[in-house]
Amino acid sequence: MAARLAGMVEELTDMAIDALRRATSGDPDSAETGAALAMERRILKARRALEKSVAALNEGLVADREPLDDGAA
Repeated sequence: MAARLAGMVEELTDMAIDALRRATSGDPDSAETGAALAMERRILKARRALEKSVAALNEGLVADREPLDDGAA
C-alpha cells in the first residue's frame, strides 16, 4: 500500500509542476494564473497528506525487522 501511495505522491508532484508552468506562462494578474496557483496549493496539500500516510505505513516496518547477525559479537 505504501508503494502505491508513493507512486501517487510522484503523480501529484508532476501535477503541481504543470500547474506552476501554467501559472507562470501567462499574465500574472489573470484569473487563469490565480486558478493555476490555487490548484498547485491544493495539490501540494494533498501530496503532503499522502507523504504522511506513506511515513505512517512505513513506520512499523523498520522497527519490526530482526537485526542482522553480522557475526561481530
